Amino acid sequence: MNATTARGALLAALACVLVGGSFTANSVLGDYPYAGGQFLRYALAFVLLVPLAGPGATARLRGLGAGGRLRLVLLAAVGMVGFNLAVLAAERTAEPAVPGVFVGCAPVVVAVVMPLLEGRRPQRVVLYGALFVAVGAFTVQGWGRTDAAGIAYSLCALAGEVGFAVLAVPVLRPLGPRLLSATVCGIAAAESAVVGVLADGTAWLPRPDAVEAGALLWQAAVVTVVGFVCWYMGMQRIGAERATLFSGLIPVAAACTAPLVGTGAYGAAQVVGSALVCAGVAVGSGAVPRPRRRKAGAASPRHDTGAGAREVPAGRQRLPERSLE
Repeated sequence: MNATTARGALLAALACVLVGGSFTANSVLGDYPYAGGQFLRYALAFVLLVPLAGPGATARLRGLGAGGRLRLVLLAAVGMVGFNLAVLAAERTAEPAVPGVFVGCAPVVVAVVMPLLEGRRPQRVVLYGALFVAVGAFTVQGWGRTDAAGIAYSLCALAGEVGFAVLAVPVLRPLGPRLLSATVCGIAAAESAVVGVLADGTAWLPRPDAVEAGALLWQAAVVTVVGFVCWYMGMQRIGAERATLFSGLIPVAAACTAPLVGTGAYGAAQVVGSALVCAGVAVGSGAVPRPRRRKAGAASPRHDTGAGAREVPAGRQRLPERSLE
């Protein structure tokens, strides 16, 4: 793993840990209207991100064309507003672990879908790592009571998580992580306002109390501004397939922080699941390099040690390691 890949992995990991930790903040927003809370979160994040968007932001957005701008609208609608709506809808008839398990399968889906969209075969090492991550996420969260509606909405949540990564790939390079984050937050704020008016009428945006305001500020400034920028910076460096592996850290972070507010416990299942997630991330992201296979009958390479270099027997040759880039 080279320096660029290592930085990308750390950025993606940080983003997912922040998202997982935000579930603790969500626990104090249960009585606040969903759409109003999302509007405040994304609108504040947009205000904070605009100064960081960099020069020529308007020109870069105009250069996307109609197709690129439509992709941004879909990214906000599917991967942000729609994802959260689907999770809430699933939890009406299913225990929270059920949509969590489905979302934990996102690395497997992205590991298959992303290469097919780009006209290439899935990478086996990434797919194996994604399977470890999915099993680990299931072990951390377990399974719970559900019905057909809960499963259907959980599948929608999975689609939203996949869309958050896949839809961003073509627009990430021309916009960059900061402008992309600012743009989709602004769009998501507008979409949340529309949903709020349609769903809750004039009561869609009540004044939050001190605790709710603190939770919303944390979600906007830390989870959204820092988390989104880190996520897209990481994805820019290691690609959508490997970055999505780190989404397995979301339930791990949630399980670690739940005991702090008395909403859960971190026991043996969480320890085993966390280990599986970490193993999957390490293997799939390339943190654990594989040795290069040497073809049978190939001549032994010579150690370049200057004068007096000697041939090393094939059976004793130390094989170089290959970084999975």
